[in-house]
Amino acid sequence: MGTHTRIAVIGIGTEFRRDDGVGWAVADRLLQRAANRALPPGTVVATCDGDPARLIGLWEDAALAVVVDAAHAEPGHPGLVHRIEFDAERLARPPATSSHGLGLGEAVELARVLGRLPGHLVVYAVEGADTSVGAGLTPAVEGVVEPLVASVEDEIVRHRVARAKGPS
Repeated sequence: MGTHTRIAVIGIGTEFRRDDGVGWAVADRLLQRAANRALPPGTVVATCDGDPARLIGLWEDAALAVVVDAAHAEPGHPGLVHRIEFDAERLARPPATSSHGLGLGEAVELARVLGRLPGHLVVYAVEGADTSVGAGLTPAVEGVVEPLVASVEDEIVRHRVARAKGPS
């Protein structure tokens, strides 16, 4: 296990299933903004299809992992953003998992068993309107991309400030 110093920002989904591409859109915009204002050293921005092994590889040894993913809710509120935060202690407890395929919950559980959890995990789950085959986000989801990029940047700043202060 590493020293847990880096920061991983991971956009989950696919850009070919409409709103399922919100994680990719946030990662892309974050990288565009970083061209003018560099991200802190050790910050990695990546995209992933949600495969648990790939997710674990992306957040392994990260002090902070910020994940952006599309979510399905019934009834849905397209564009509604849910922020879920876990520290290392809460991540050490098994989360509830779905019996329908593998996803973020299963990746967290597998990483816990393997001892490959990030020190701190923040998940932004965005309720989508359309995950059919096609490119482009629906207007409701597109409207939250820029605020989400700002939120991810704020997570990185808060993390760095907290680390600079040290343990309380």
